[in-house]
Amino acid sequence: MKPSGKLSSSTLVLILLLVVTTEMMGMQARLCEKPSSHFKGLCLRSQNCGNECMLEGYMDGKCKYLTGRCICSVECATMSNGGLTLME
Repeated sequence: MKPSGKLSSSTLVLILLLVVTTEMMGMQARLCEKPSSHFKGLCLRSQNCGNECMLEGYMDGKCKYLTGRCICSVECATMSNGGLTLME
């Protein structure tokens, strides 16, 4: 039995969609993490940590509950020489 033309073109569209989606996912920026330099005490609420990290110029921050530290996150492309570089 010969496959219909509709089935073949649908399969092709599905494959192209998968390729495009995979490529777009690969283009997402990776996040780098760095301990907050200003957060004091045990990190118990990620919202407080995130607010402090944003004041330091990072995108966000979350508590690492095993260590009790506030860890800030930023796109890896904006990190240079261990510090934060503003992107234009």
